Amino acid sequence: MNYNSKNIENIGVRIELTHFTAGEVTEIHAMLHVEARNELFEGQMARIQQAETILRQMDEVQGAKVVFKRYFLSDATNQAPLLSDGNECTVSCIQQPPLDGSKIALWLYLQKGTDISQMSGSTVVNHNGYQHIWTMGLMDTTAETSYMQTWNTLLSYIDTLKLFDATLERNCIRTWFFVRDVDTQYNGLVKSRRECFLEQGLTPNTHYIASTGIGGTPADPKALVQLGSYAMTGFQPEQQHYLYALSHLNRTIEYGVTFERGTLMQYGDRNHVFISGTASIDNHGEVLHVGNVKQQTLRMWENVETLLAEGDMTYDDVMQIVVYLRDLADYKLVKQLFDEKFPYTPYVITLAPVCRPTWLIEMECMAVKKAHNDFKDF
Repeated sequence: MNYNSKNIENIGVRIELTHFTAGEVTEIHAMLHVEARNELFEGQMARIQQAETILRQMDEVQGAKVVFKRYFLSDATNQAPLLSDGNECTVSCIQQPPLDGSKIALWLYLQKGTDISQMSGSTVVNHNGYQHIWTMGLMDTTAETSYMQTWNTLLSYIDTLKLFDATLERNCIRTWFFVRDVDTQYNGLVKSRRECFLEQGLTPNTHYIASTGIGGTPADPKALVQLGSYAMTGFQPEQQHYLYALSHLNRTIEYGVTFERGTLMQYGDRNHVFISGTASIDNHGEVLHVGNVKQQTLRMWENVETLLAEGDMTYDDVMQIVVYLRDLADYKLVKQLFDEKFPYTPYVITLAPVCRPTWLIEMECMAVKKAHNDFKDF
């Protein structure tokens, strides 16, 4: 893993990035953080966009194409319409305010050595017989409940997958569900997802999908749920493994939700691990260290570390981290903890309540490591 960071002092933006190369393909994750100044959103947006141009001129990034972007916004309804990314890639805009005092932060995932195109609102990455399908920003505004909006959004996504001769059960690797007012709307999502998954062949006896279900406000005021997803075709079933860490965590179905704690994807030249949103929980499904954000952070790290180890990885293999906090007053303490533990890994801390009120913090991450497996290279 290679790390780099760049402080662009004249425009007040910090770029944090990791880049990894094996075989023919380089993967890059970058987090862009803008210094809060006494200005309107347009000023911060312009500085982020200027920094993105500088990012693409950096030696390790030149020639790379963007697979997806996620904008973390302080007021998505008013800010998202001002963003202009064209059709370069699939884009996620979600109201999860960066807790450094800015109005915007940006996460980019880029690749070199692959064929990247756009189709039906998805970014499609083709290489070596694999087709990677990244689809962001799906939502429904016709229904009035989170239950029905989730159903409609998933049905729309299932239709998208059919365009690639793919299914939810066979090909979906990772999802993100952002829920407006998660404390009241999350249950509708959980019920709808469970019913839809059952209909699609996803059961406790088969498997579920790595996922984050978290508080986040879609830009459209009528939307209660927003979905982002990563699916893939061209792989063998033996390339995919699910991570459980049963010494530290229980199966999610035991408390009524339907996602996997993590997923390992194996290729000839590398392994990928996708860690779902993970919090301070034990192997009985109980919240640990209620009311203590520091102890919850430490237990959360331990849980994620155990999941990574099950995929034969460590924190040294992590390419990016997203941290979700319930209480903005915890930001300074949590940032200090993360700076000490992850001095080089790109990460962002956002205001985003977790799906249980007593969880004060949650994190997710992606990791990659060189490997020699009996499969086609990535």
